[in-house]
Amino acid sequence: MNHPAPSPAQRVYRSRVTRQAVHDWCWDRLNAQSLLTPLATVPCSLGATRVFTAPGGPGTPVLVLPGSVLSTATLLDTVRVLAEDRPVLIADPPGQPGLSDGDRPLVERLPSYGGWLDEVLPQVTDRPVLVLGHGIGAAIALSATPGPLVAGLCLVNPGGLTPATGGTALGAALVRWRFHPGARTSSTLLRAMCGPGAAEPRDAAMLEWTTLVGRSCRALNALPPRRLRAEAFRCWRGTPVSVATGSHDPFFSPDLLYSPSLLFLDASVHTLRDAGHLALRERPEQVRDLLRGFPDA
Repeated sequence: MNHPAPSPAQRVYRSRVTRQAVHDWCWDRLNAQSLLTPLATVPCSLGATRVFTAPGGPGTPVLVLPGSVLSTATLLDTVRVLAEDRPVLIADPPGQPGLSDGDRPLVERLPSYGGWLDEVLPQVTDRPVLVLGHGIGAAIALSATPGPLVAGLCLVNPGGLTPATGGTALGAALVRWRFHPGARTSSTLLRAMCGPGAAEPRDAAMLEWTTLVGRSCRALNALPPRRLRAEAFRCWRGTPVSVATGSHDPFFSPDLLYSPSLLFLDASVHTLRDAGHLALRERPEQVRDLLRGFPDA
């Protein structure tokens, strides 16, 4: 797939101070555990990219691309679960809250991100990996180029396959969080995005992170991307693909994803029980089981 030249960029952070606050929060979380090891900073056309690695079982390694108000520092428990089976790589995409560069392309955003993933892969692995994309991370994976380093795609709560839905309550929660970020509006937003019984709306670290993102960033990072063009799907026809979403995902329900997943990717949709739009964090054991379904994984 051909990717556009780097386009003018938009700064995701409101200021250097807020960027530093996000970076400090992430490093504090990462330094408090011994699970993830940082690789050397990866230079890319979209900006410097931070990638972390965790040793794991004998299975095919997985590269995790967080999305939808998540980052490497919010997914430590998920990495721990996935590493039971396989080595884990996890990268914060540039232009998303996290430890990578804070600029995002203004136009041709997803094709630019696909080119970014094409650049990253050969710099962080010399063996095939499963690419696990969540939210916008799934759209990034679909925008990249198939090749020998991609053993399969696992798309969780995936953006890019179809326009998102969302009820009035979710829309109101997003607006209140955007204009008045705080513990209360963050909790309301997480409750609207997550499945029943999820710990995230009451999780102190997740509440702190969501509030920090709302106060620090210019863009609505909770919003999923638009549907990709048809050519982005056709090139993946020869690659194993698994699609999954939460039974209570307010953006991408199983029924909404069923037809485009089958039509574009020849893939059925796995329903992650009692999960919402943050299934990668809410139900990591079910995501681990999805990866076990790939050939030779």
